[in-house]
Amino acid sequence: MEIPYTVEIRKDTGLYNAKVGIWLFLASEVMLFGALFSSYILLRVGAPEGYWPHGWLTVWLGTLNTIVLITSSITTVMAWASLKMKNFSGFKFYHAITLCCAVMFLCIKSYEYHDKFIHNEITLKDGRIADGHVIKKTAEAVTIEGHFVTNRTELFDTHNGFFGPPKHGELEIKTADIARMSNYGPAHHTYNAIYFTLTGLHALHVIGGALVIFYLWAFGERMWKTDPERFTNRVEISGLFWHFVDLVWIFLFPVLYLL
Repeated sequence: MEIPYTVEIRKDTGLYNAKVGIWLFLASEVMLFGALFSSYILLRVGAPEGYWPHGWLTVWLGTLNTIVLITSSITTVMAWASLKMKNFSGFKFYHAITLCCAVMFLCIKSYEYHDKFIHNEITLKDGRIADGHVIKKTAEAVTIEGHFVTNRTELFDTHNGFFGPPKHGELEIKTADIARMSNYGPAHHTYNAIYFTLTGLHALHVIGGALVIFYLWAFGERMWKTDPERFTNRVEISGLFWHFVDLVWIFLFPVLYLL
């Protein structure tokens, strides 16, 4: 049985079926991310004055990831264009770059996540607050690279700058003196919760898109030889999804890193 409209254009839509399907799917994705962005706006507007974080993310890492994803979108288009010009080796080359960019993006994001889980806010029994990255942790003491603040509100506007927080000295804090210790994971603050939700969901989309692209890159040669136009259409569909993933990050970057 032959599936209709995999290559030929439907008269009612002017598109082949797969393109109709991907646009409907992307419409549902817009509603999903739109709801999350709306939640972010409401949570931020509703936060008490002075208690919404600024400078908790390293801008240059977010900038680098933005460049990486934009580059991957360009190479995705070049891969599709290569197939339109009957150049399969060009397709392989450009899609390999796309896959490398996807891996690079995920590695940078993993580093950022790790940084948040070793970054701790430590409240001492005498009321002082220490903030910094854990270097060493034993049963007797915790050593961090950080600093003390007199008021917790000082942590919400850190003015870290483009390259992240300034380097601080090492502090050794006795475990017996600690009243509360919390890393900068999702439970630390509403901002962290929405940050991990938005970027985590986006990362899952990157992984899903990269898996599809890898499948087409690694196992698509047989279809290219037997039905090149249908294979080209599949690459176009995967590219449309990848552009959506890129577009979501274009919104995430300024909202989370710059504003």
